[in-house]
Amino acid sequence: MASKKPSLLVTGVAGALGTRLLPLLEGFNVIGVDARPPTNPLIPIQLEKIDLGQEPSCRRMAEILRETGTVAVVHLAFILNRLRMRVLDRGRMWRINVAGTARVVEAIAETNRMGGDVQKLVHLSSVSVYGPNLKRAVREDDQLNAHTLAYAVHKKEADLAVQARARDLGGCEVYILRPHIFAGASVQNYMINCFRGSTYGNGRIGSMLERRAKRLPLILPFGGKYLQNKLQFAHVDDVARVIAWALSRPRSSEQVTILNVAGRGDDLTVAQCAHLTGASIKRLPTVALCRTIVQSMWNLGATSVPPDAFPYLIGSYTMDTSKLRALLGKEYERVVRYTNEAALVDSVTSTSIGEEVMRKESAS
Repeated sequence: MASKKPSLLVTGVAGALGTRLLPLLEGFNVIGVDARPPTNPLIPIQLEKIDLGQEPSCRRMAEILRETGTVAVVHLAFILNRLRMRVLDRGRMWRINVAGTARVVEAIAETNRMGGDVQKLVHLSSVSVYGPNLKRAVREDDQLNAHTLAYAVHKKEADLAVQARARDLGGCEVYILRPHIFAGASVQNYMINCFRGSTYGNGRIGSMLERRAKRLPLILPFGGKYLQNKLQFAHVDDVARVIAWALSRPRSSEQVTILNVAGRGDDLTVAQCAHLTGASIKRLPTVALCRTIVQSMWNLGATSVPPDAFPYLIGSYTMDTSKLRALLGKEYERVVRYTNEAALVDSVTSTSIGEEVMRKESAS
């Protein structure tokens, strides 16, 4: 008789990453937590519609963890784009992002206190926790200096909350992954949409631009440094493979393992990113004028990029991923298959040019 699959709980299962992760979880009985089911799931899941922004969600998750004998939790649920997710109240955004993360952690702690056996938590953090202007490639033990952008600040607060509670989880091992800018054909975020030129707002002007398929330009101040600012990208499929690897990895001696995640190879300048994606760039005399234009476009509903994201749009930030490379060892290129260039290119084409770039790079 076939052995029963262990249970795994995944929050945010219907998001871009959750959808790409599901095919890698055939060895688990997956319990998905989300407001809606994933589109065309390749494996069957048990869907639980739970609002992490509400206090009772903690009790309900603890009940599920105990009843199903869940052995691991993957926490992906997080609000990035308030307009797209229709969460316009910033207080509610915080309750989902930060308090919701605390509720996931508390549900695990309560379950293990009551005799459960949740052995592993994988929490998705972000490069944004380090801040928008970095002097060098940051390491996992560097200070978290996120500011201005609500999403980045919330990611920082959630990251720190998971670290602070890790010892209270009754032996549950914790992985905190900090991926760089998500990339891939299925991905929607501020930076990728800026390179696509598709950062349409929900106002009349934004709707008109979308109907006409107009490409919005990147807005940058004068000065060569802004074109030379550096970025990396993490393909959503690579992040899914890193999560699957973390779930299957034998228990380590570390209670908390924090890992930067980005594409292989060289980072990219903003000028290179614009060339690869065909993005146009509008240069303005000062940073203040650029910020004013972004604010005006937001006020008019022409763009979905909030003004508080501006420092990240003109910033320079890269990560040192040597710790991930060392832990993956010989598995590194099997897990992280995309270079930064291939991940970005795959975001702006429907014919997977990114995979072709990877093949050419592998052959060279």
